[in-house]
Amino acid sequence: MQIGGVKMANPLFLAPMAGVTDKAFRLIARRYGCALVYTEMISARALVYQNKKTRALLDLTGEEPPLAVQLLGGEPLNMARAAGIAQKAGAQIIDLNFGCPTPKIVNNGAGAALLKQPHLAVQIVEAVRRAVTLPVTVKLRAGWDKINVREFAQRMEDAGVSALTIHGRTREQYYQGSANWDLIKQVKNRVKVPVIGNGDLWTTADARRMLKETGCDALMFARGVLGNPWLFRQVNHFLKNGEELPAPTPQEKIAGAIEHLELAVSFKGEVRGLKEMRKHLVWYLKGLPHTARLKEQLFRTTEMAEVLFLLRNYQEKRLSRLN
Repeated sequence: MQIGGVKMANPLFLAPMAGVTDKAFRLIARRYGCALVYTEMISARALVYQNKKTRALLDLTGEEPPLAVQLLGGEPLNMARAAGIAQKAGAQIIDLNFGCPTPKIVNNGAGAALLKQPHLAVQIVEAVRRAVTLPVTVKLRAGWDKINVREFAQRMEDAGVSALTIHGRTREQYYQGSANWDLIKQVKNRVKVPVIGNGDLWTTADARRMLKETGCDALMFARGVLGNPWLFRQVNHFLKNGEELPAPTPQEKIAGAIEHLELAVSFKGEVRGLKEMRKHLVWYLKGLPHTARLKEQLFRTTEMAEVLFLLRNYQEKRLSRLN
């Protein structure tokens, strides 16, 4: 498939996740077969005002295309200016966040708050499209508290977006309950631009079922690949060959965690890298036996050498007993 003029090797995408989809995780996802990765959501206003931490989120050096930059905000002018900055930084796609449900975001008129203001959302899309020569896409939810995604998606297409990502929950649902995949199908049947399905993709079977039930053009994985980037490889293999790959072994999961950790520290330094990787390490360890004490030790440790020792010791001694 392709978005605008940007071609994808396969229909598997990594969702933009704040505090998660940094450069290290994007590179890991690519290694396991993800075709399109997104940055963490980036505040347009902070980027325009050259906030140092925000600007660091836009570091795309060393990454192969295609790569999408997701922008967050409720002001057309700032969103347009930020999009121009992102294009200069190397983005191939500009994605607009009209779905983030967190109170801090919506109380500032951004994210899912724009589902209540379709006129403003249209103005933002049009302003961004005028500011860049890249495809502009939108990620949105089913609605605020009532379903309005069909009409909203149509307005986004009319405003000129090149693709739409649909998360089948309202803002009021946050991440509770099940995502309504039928809404993805309804949007797909209504618009001509590519539709990307998002929500409750945990397994190869989920991916296969979403494609079949909704007819969507691509799949966006979020929580399902946290600590499990192998899911990209498994789904990709199934789509190409029609057969299931086995889940990663416990040994492979620890090796993957170490690979991810080393990448993160190489980009962010030991102190920050270790701190931000703690949640990832917990995700990698999920489902593995006898990890309670290991997790406690990892959260207390502040030195890279000690973390590596703990992980390798667990891998070589505790896991070896299970073979």
